[in-house]
Amino acid sequence: MHIQTSIRHTFIDACYGRNNGHVPAWYMRQAGRCLPAYRTLKETYDILTLCRTPELAAQVSLMPVETFGVDVAILFADITLPLLAMGVGLDLVEHIGPVIHSPITSEVDVLKLKNIDVSDIKYLQETIGIIKKELNGKTPLIGFAAAPFTLATYLIEGRPSKDFVKTKNMMRSPQTRQLWHSLMQVLTDNTITYLKYQTESGVDAVQLFDSWVGTLTREEYVQSVLPYSQQIFAALQNAHVPRIHFGTNTSHFLEDFASVDCEVIGVDSHISLADAWSRIGGKTIQGNLDPVLLLNSDFDVIKHKVDEIFAQIDSHLDSRESFIFNLGHGVLPDTPYENLIKLTEYVHQK
Repeated sequence: MHIQTSIRHTFIDACYGRNNGHVPAWYMRQAGRCLPAYRTLKETYDILTLCRTPELAAQVSLMPVETFGVDVAILFADITLPLLAMGVGLDLVEHIGPVIHSPITSEVDVLKLKNIDVSDIKYLQETIGIIKKELNGKTPLIGFAAAPFTLATYLIEGRPSKDFVKTKNMMRSPQTRQLWHSLMQVLTDNTITYLKYQTESGVDAVQLFDSWVGTLTREEYVQSVLPYSQQIFAALQNAHVPRIHFGTNTSHFLEDFASVDCEVIGVDSHISLADAWSRIGGKTIQGNLDPVLLLNSDFDVIKHKVDEIFAQIDSHLDSRESFIFNLGHGVLPDTPYENLIKLTEYVHQK
């Protein structure tokens, strides 16, 4: 049963380019990592237990709203949850990431992947329900998923990679190109199921992120990845929630990355907002403070960069109606959480 998600808020308004209030702020990977309360939970529970226990996942999702004063909560979940629901055997190894038991090497391996049965991810619906009740219509909740390319890299490489040799070889080789497309289609279909379940359960927006897609050439991205992202965003059109597309190192094909049917484009800190805005086709932009700056003990250094970001907005837009403040990537674990409190306050004053 579809749950009505529409709430009026500066973040939702900014997604649709109609915000007349303060600039909304939230931070990728804001739930956990640098928060002492989260670290305390991690001493007792592993990451998958936290994600799949609704009361705990809701608690972590709400922490940044309560501590940092951000304008948006984001569902606390691991990107591997869809893979687990598809029958993939994996371990989440501390300081490494997902380690796949049986990496994908053949069509037979792809055929073994099962389609997600939403009964296997019912904990997400329960988590979303708890969060929404606590937020009480005052703060939106973002759901998310990793894009098919990002998931494919883990399945093919077997673990996080820096060079993606196996992934690129599968994509490029005539002998395995069909295998690549078969895998991407299966991942696309299941990502659609996964995100639709979140919207039907009550999230107010969704973000699809492609962490490693910037490793590709423009031609590879357009031919082998973009069509699948387009399918996902098109399938979410009738969900009636804002859709955010985020990737890293996408500046060499930003126009293509922004061509999907979405409301918001997230950009990393390797490109100026002025440049990005001229290339994304009038969509709302989200970004793009370098998260490394937040490690700085001198908050004036951070303020200076925030001032530069807002100067770009004011120079290249008639208003701030279409801007969401965020980081160029996720919060780093060693970030002093006090800096995020100060940052949110400072952005709201701008």
